[in-house]
Amino acid sequence: MIASSQFQYMTPQEFLEWEKTQELRYEYIDGEVFAMTGGTKPHNRIALNLATALDAFLAEKGCDIFIADVKVQLSPSGPYHYPDVVVTCDPKDRELIDLIEHPCLIVEVLSPSTEAFDRGKKFTRYRQLNSLQEYVLIQSDEIGVECFRRNDEGLWVLYTYGAKDTLYLESVGFSIPVEKLYRQVRFDLEEKN
Repeated sequence: MIASSQFQYMTPQEFLEWEKTQELRYEYIDGEVFAMTGGTKPHNRIALNLATALDAFLAEKGCDIFIADVKVQLSPSGPYHYPDVVVTCDPKDRELIDLIEHPCLIVEVLSPSTEAFDRGKKFTRYRQLNSLQEYVLIQSDEIGVECFRRNDEGLWVLYTYGAKDTLYLESVGFSIPVEKLYRQVRFDLEEKN
């Protein structure tokens, strides 16, 4: 989740150096720095459920999966975003310690405060990545998954999944029943807080 910017303009290099000294995570967009706010239990559980299943599946496939604390660099000048789940199968990303440049799969678990940004400007920016094959949006307040997949013509095609469906991630050859993404998720928790 993103909070509003509270900082002066920074160059990409200034941001990367400054962020190393910070306790919190920050996203960098067009020279502005945005503090990342905390998520909800459903948000965290959904990301954890997917990441755990993907990690077991990808263990011997030459791909790496990261959750929440590794940023994706869209270009050397930014922006830099922290997806909820990101997978890279590109060996060049193994050389980097704190960011991913060539993701094949990015997953965002939607929150009411960030949904419009995740669907709009963030997805527009992610589409600049030639390596990105799939962008997945997972609802955190109800069961629902949307997978945007780049086809052979370079167009993004939407695939939707409900509670009884199986999500297929073509970019890594992985399938998971949607119900497993929501294991131990209680939607009423958000309403009580």
